Amino acid sequence: MKLIPKIIKTEMLPRLPVGISALILISVLSIQGASGSNFDGHSQSIAIRRMNDDEAQRQFGDFPFRNTSLPWDERVKDLVSRLTLEEIQVQMARGGSGEFGGPAPAVPRLGIGSYQWATECLRGDGYSIENATGFPQAIGLAATFSPDILYNVARATGQEVRAKHNDFVKRGIFKSHTGASCFSPVVNILRDPRWGRNQETYGEDPYMTGILAQKFVSGIQGEDSRFIMTSAGCKHFDAHGGPDNIPVSTVSFDAVVSDTDMRMTFLPAFKKCVDAGTYSVMCSYNSVNGVPACANKKLLTDILRTEWNFKGYVVSDQGTIEFLISKHKYCNNSVDAVAACVNAGTNLELSSNLPTPVYMSIVDAIQQGKLTEDLVRERVKPLFYTRMRLGEFDPEKDNPYAKLSMDQIESAEHQQVAVTAAMKSFVLLKNKGNILPLKKGEFSKVAIIGPMSDDTRQLSGDYQPFQDKSFFTTPLDAVQRLYPNAKHGHVCTDSTPCTQYNKAAVPAIVKDAELVFVALGTGRAVESEGHDRPDVELAGHQKELLLDVLDNSGDAKIILLLFSASPLNITFADQSDRVVAIMECFFPAQSTGKALYNVLTNTGPYSSPAGRLPNTWPLYSAQIPPMVNYSMEGRTYRYFRGDPLYPFGYGLTYTQFNFSNLIYNTTIKAGDSLNVQVDITNVGDVDGEEVLQCYISWSDKSLSVPQLQLAYFDRILITSMQTISRRLSISSESMAFWQGGKWVIKAGGMSLFCGGQQPNQKKQVPSNVLSGTFTVTD
Repeated sequence: MKLIPKIIKTEMLPRLPVGISALILISVLSIQGASGSNFDGHSQSIAIRRMNDDEAQRQFGDFPFRNTSLPWDERVKDLVSRLTLEEIQVQMARGGSGEFGGPAPAVPRLGIGSYQWATECLRGDGYSIENATGFPQAIGLAATFSPDILYNVARATGQEVRAKHNDFVKRGIFKSHTGASCFSPVVNILRDPRWGRNQETYGEDPYMTGILAQKFVSGIQGEDSRFIMTSAGCKHFDAHGGPDNIPVSTVSFDAVVSDTDMRMTFLPAFKKCVDAGTYSVMCSYNSVNGVPACANKKLLTDILRTEWNFKGYVVSDQGTIEFLISKHKYCNNSVDAVAACVNAGTNLELSSNLPTPVYMSIVDAIQQGKLTEDLVRERVKPLFYTRMRLGEFDPEKDNPYAKLSMDQIESAEHQQVAVTAAMKSFVLLKNKGNILPLKKGEFSKVAIIGPMSDDTRQLSGDYQPFQDKSFFTTPLDAVQRLYPNAKHGHVCTDSTPCTQYNKAAVPAIVKDAELVFVALGTGRAVESEGHDRPDVELAGHQKELLLDVLDNSGDAKIILLLFSASPLNITFADQSDRVVAIMECFFPAQSTGKALYNVLTNTGPYSSPAGRLPNTWPLYSAQIPPMVNYSMEGRTYRYFRGDPLYPFGYGLTYTQFNFSNLIYNTTIKAGDSLNVQVDITNVGDVDGEEVLQCYISWSDKSLSVPQLQLAYFDRILITSMQTISRRLSISSESMAFWQGGKWVIKAGGMSLFCGGQQPNQKKQVPSNVLSGTFTVTD
């Protein structure tokens, strides 16, 4: 789902502000005006005034749902019991953006304010109508292999989203992207390198995705025992990972998925989200085995609620409910569509800004016997529970998050988090002759060229926050800070698509240079929501540009900087002696230049690169199965049996680490964790971080299991010549696999590998891997 500016061109709606600031409507909307099919927010004439907590208590304090001494479920039950079906209908229908999509309207007779559900928090307050700090795109955050970074970015994002929400409420603004409920994180698996939305994911491994998602949920919701800062929403549930538009549209695509792949690959990260306490889950555009995800009872009720005990709400992706009729042809009218989705478990509709969303047929569906009133009342409860936990119906003075103010926005602390996260996201893929880190004065004639050298829009990636441009630094800024006289020129006049290429301008830029930086990549002009790639080649004339640089720069050394979410075919550059360094930078956003300068020069803490690839880079396109084939066979490091260009978990650094003294129990009972201890020594002369990666594999090759499975990871700072001892645990959950309709931990032999990379990979980093075997009994 993308709530982008093309659908958020809304007027400021004069609605009741959310009760977090105790703004109460004086005039009363009629039932028809609030919930009728001709909903028109612009025609409402609503007078509002601010009430303090005491005034609100005097007017509405008799309602038990405002009694803070009662349990949450009793308060929610009381509130919902006071709503008419027409009021419930519109609450469930107005979860989207735009003039008609939202907000959910006020219920003045109960002192309930309007509420805007549509907010994006992927890595900052995305698409907000006002500025916010821009953190690296999600795939870059995954490349840090650092749960702490995910937590810190999520916490900073939550603070800014909540602070702005508090301010918007005080000003009576309920446009899209002003609420405190996040449609984030994205926990879909990067299963195909051509999918346009790979940049929103945490990579290809379900275990790592789940761990990072849990940290994100914890960070963005806050640590208060009573209130939440913002509410997280994990998406897109499920089996959503392409295609978006090539070769078919996601809004009509049917993902045919085996039960084993669903359980072993597509569901685990969502289970981690639920375990972390996410308040919502977003159902996806596609069908799963013939049933649209938002009408899929097996997914939304049998697994999510019954099996996992999820108590939150399910929100549709934007337009998904109406697509049951127009795209999937699963239903042929709104009554049947709303009945299918509500019965299956979808609580809230995000329409594509429809004046009459599909969920405005809830009352008709009840009258026709296709829905029950009891079920509808149950479905609306998680919506008001979420609003209660955000603090809407409690005194503002009791809620620490109600006190967050606009001084959070683009604060110095958050700016530093953005720089650190970007530095930690960079993956050094090649460093011939240890050309990096660079030293001042080492080169006198330097050039930088390429469409990603100075394009802030493409460097940001998709779902970006809008920020004060004074905070934005680019690769050009980094290079010219190091080499003030560096030449620069634009030769791809249409940026990253590079279909308009000024070949003749290249020689003048790079001639006589001793060092040339070439900044290539994709950006959202090439890969983004709604824009799959047909292949993994460099777009347009970008490969020709790099070859022209090689041909026209004499013996100059070439440093290739890549800015993309997904793999690019750079096999020729990896094999070229002239291309001495390659760094994958993903989409670092506003701190690109600052972070790049620090890492290129090894300046300051965390400046020795230690990012690792969160996805496998194929050696050639023929290694990639068809996009529409949802079998995991041949996909990701877990099931791919060939040699990649760069393996999952790969990344170089400026120092070297050695692993020793691997200690663990050689026999454990099924259901027990495996306790492990390992020593790690930084044997180089540069302080740096190592990414400890522990994998397991099953000895019985007849089992339907991955050939290798990441079971633990962490990023650890180790100073030069220091040895640290790390204790860790491999959970029994990692040893389980899906067989015969249930999870199984089978007695038998297993292997353990711990080190700085995958075991037995062809392209290796200068770090060892320790291995051993253990036996599972019972």
